[in-house]
Amino acid sequence: MSATTAPTREPAAAPAARRPSAASAVLRTEARLLYLREPSVALWVLLFPTVLLVILGLVPGFREASAGLGGRRVIDLYVPIAVLLALIMAGMQAMPPILTGYRERGILRRMSATPVRPSALLASQVVLLGGGSLFSAVLVAAVGRIAFGVALPQQLGGYLLALVLAAASALSLGLLVSAVARSEKAAQALGAVALFPSMFTAGVWLPVQTMPHVLRTIVEYTPLGAASGALDQAARGDFPGLVHLGVTALWTVLLSAGAARWFRWQ
Repeated sequence: MSATTAPTREPAAAPAARRPSAASAVLRTEARLLYLREPSVALWVLLFPTVLLVILGLVPGFREASAGLGGRRVIDLYVPIAVLLALIMAGMQAMPPILTGYRERGILRRMSATPVRPSALLASQVVLLGGGSLFSAVLVAAVGRIAFGVALPQQLGGYLLALVLAAASALSLGLLVSAVARSEKAAQALGAVALFPSMFTAGVWLPVQTMPHVLRTIVEYTPLGAASGALDQAARGDFPGLVHLGVTALWTVLLSAGAARWFRWQ
């Protein structure tokens, strides 16, 4: 009687480890390039707004309550302004040279022939610069509270909403500059042109609340001026006005549409 041998069954292959998606790989790579190999970006976006706040807070007169400001101090006004400054630096100084440099060197064109789409690189820049700006906002609020006794936003939900809209408008402006600039040098020049009006309307040199009435009305219809008003209202405990939020949102839509219309991958 011959014994029959049962056929051996090959062991089931272990499920392959999930590979990270192309978009997440691009995000990690860009994070290293942006914040580790480009210290100037980390300096201007993450640290400069807080350093400026500390310098202003060391001015004795800025720590004294003023009747003209409703009992508030100048340093109280500058916390939201420093938050906006981080967004301005990210949108006008950091983003345009990076994206136009990639386009000028043909990186975006070569990426279009790979599984990684150029849009993944664009999205990673928005996420990283936006996230860095939000981190800077938290740092500014913490230093203002600990070092100078600045109250935390009393209307937190409204403050976060205004902050997200402000970030969207500032980064949309940066995307528009990146779209129309033909070279990295042109992007730096156009970014500088957009930088100083944005800083003025955000209140860096003169807080919006202290501007003459006519000038303040004009400024509050700009994206950063409206965002400054919304953040200030939320910091005082009021929900941001629909006009301020609406103006900021409308500018975001218009700037994003312009960037999408004129952006070139090569």
